[in-house]
Amino acid sequence: MTTLLIADGEATAHALTAALRLGGDVHILEVPANALAEPLAQSIADLGGYDAIVAPATSTGKNLLPRIAALLDVMLISDILEVAAPDTFRRPTYAGNAIETVQSSDRIKVVTVRASAFPPTATHGLKAVSVAPADTTLSRIVSEDAQKAAGPELGSARIVVSGGRAFGSKDKFDSLLIPLAEKLDAAIGASRAAVDSGYAANDLQVGQTGKIVAPDLYIAIGISGAIQHLAGMKSSKVIVAINSDPQAPIFAVADYGLVGDLFTLVPELTSKL
Repeated sequence: MTTLLIADGEATAHALTAALRLGGDVHILEVPANALAEPLAQSIADLGGYDAIVAPATSTGKNLLPRIAALLDVMLISDILEVAAPDTFRRPTYAGNAIETVQSSDRIKVVTVRASAFPPTATHGLKAVSVAPADTTLSRIVSEDAQKAAGPELGSARIVVSGGRAFGSKDKFDSLLIPLAEKLDAAIGASRAAVDSGYAANDLQVGQTGKIVAPDLYIAIGISGAIQHLAGMKSSKVIVAINSDPQAPIFAVADYGLVGDLFTLVPELTSKL
């Protein structure tokens, strides 16, 4: 069995662990810079010779692999948490409230991997594969304006500090969360309400429609705990909640809870670290 692993940042090392559990050799493909999903998917589908195509469930993986699966006329097996056998996988459903076991009889398995569910494996020594996007689209990249996060990558960070709408402004969000995250070497996340209010960028959203994370430590500050947010972080090993409302739903899933004013508690916590 030979597996093609599509690389995407720090999550690649975690997806490699899942790919190795399929058995056989693993080849790695670095996605060309500024490549559009449609022509790149066509080039990957045309490669041939692979029994499985695997990618981390990042925005790149979620953009590419459904297209590849459609071109190959096979089922996409998304966001897996476990490889039970080379043709059998476990993945969440119903917003993470149930885990289903999926067995695929397709000739090629096309799989996205939840990075936080697998430990990392060093990627050195893998055979590298390269492709050029197919000339099958009228679209082209004109320019790209990307922001590089200073801390760890949100999807694979060991510690995540997330803030909600209770911060009241982007200035307060940044001035309180960034020093705490730097002290903990943590990634910064945000609730959907905080993103919608303009406090944080879209790619920092944690939740069912954002990033799914399962760090060793998740600190939720000023987040009430809507179902949409809980679906993205409730698999975290330890959850700490800071909220002024003792009845906030976040406390139902938290291992440790602190009731009080975040504008007082967060600076105090940061100063003690």
